[in-house]
Amino acid sequence: MGRFGVTEILILLGIALLLFGGSRIANIGKGLGEGIKNFKKGIKEGDDAEAPKLTEGDDKASREAATPAAEKLQSSEKSS
Repeated sequence: MGRFGVTEILILLGIALLLFGGSRIANIGKGLGEGIKNFKKGIKEGDDAEAPKLTEGDDKASREAATPAAEKLQSSEKSS
């Protein structure tokens, strides 16, 4: 039980074809394909937004901006 053979799959496809018709099944497949494509595109754009690319100048500026905060943290830990 629970295993589908070729015959069962063909019967299910035949029933789906009778219920929905050929053009409707094609539209459903097209919609699913576009949905998957948009999902992958969204995932890729999300990854790009999370990890912005830094140039050499940006990297240096970010290190200089972070240094005073790190020094302040270290000095407060020493005084405690």
